[in-house]
Amino acid sequence: MAPTTTAAPIMTSQQFLQSWQGHRALTRRTIEAFPEDKLFNYAVGGMRPFSALAMEFIGMAVPTLQGVITGKWEQFASAKATTRSELLRMWDETTREIDALFPKIPAARFQEVDTAFGQWKMPIYDLLLYVRDNEIHHRGQGYVYLRALGIEPPHFWER
Repeated sequence: MAPTTTAAPIMTSQQFLQSWQGHRALTRRTIEAFPEDKLFNYAVGGMRPFSALAMEFIGMAVPTLQGVITGKWEQFASAKATTRSELLRMWDETTREIDALFPKIPAARFQEVDTAFGQWKMPIYDLLLYVRDNEIHHRGQGYVYLRALGIEPPHFWER
């Protein structure tokens, strides 16, 4: 029997946003779990400290959404936090910007292919999955760091 396809999506754009923001909430709790000095200075095996990873997520999110909406791909933001409270403030600001920008993506845009930041040619839905998956992947590093420090990380299923 041949597979059947339908026009119904697996998830709506609003459901995707909720999923992404659920992961962001979990990453925020991961940031909070680190002792402040370890957040900025602890790394294993030549990997970056978790604060640098969190800044990567912050730096990617809004420029990606702006590029998706406008088709103009500006460089990633390069701000840097030096304290946990500053990092969390930036995190929360980015979260609000994601909530404001995401609904502005035209529905047809998700299926369009674009070259993001002059280097990643893919469908927009795939780019958004990449941004979310990158955060999930690197949050796993944070979990390894926390466990190596003797700290129980947040439950990954509590998004």
